[in-house]
Amino acid sequence: MSAVPRFEKPGRPDRPSGRFRRMLDRLASSQQDLESEELQEDTHASGCTRISECSDRQIVKVTGTLRTVTLRPRAGVPALEAELFDGTAPLDVVWLGRRSIVGIEPGRKLIASGRVAMSHGRRVLFNPKYELRPLGKE
Repeated sequence: MSAVPRFEKPGRPDRPSGRFRRMLDRLASSQQDLESEELQEDTHASGCTRISECSDRQIVKVTGTLRTVTLRPRAGVPALEAELFDGTAPLDVVWLGRRSIVGIEPGRKLIASGRVAMSHGRRVLFNPKYELRPLGKE
């Protein structure tokens, strides 16, 4: 081996691309990486904002999968909290005054819209408008 740099043809990637390369990349990826990639594609296809791009006080429409759903009181008022994940970042979705909502359960996909707030360094949507995604598409 020599220390002389190897020059490559312009416009040619340093590693092969194409269907075979994508297949190898998918086989080498973890299940979590594949799910994140699928969620990001779904976000792009539905025309929603990526959660990682949401900033404080911005009105957004996001989509993803609910990872956790918990009942946690806030200031003595019941609050249903869920963590929405779109493959880029998590977002806390909070419905104040609710103990449960039919269809809001871990693993369910939904579209939520509202104004993002920052609470303890995390993005939060309080009382968002939401649309449950059909179970057949999951």
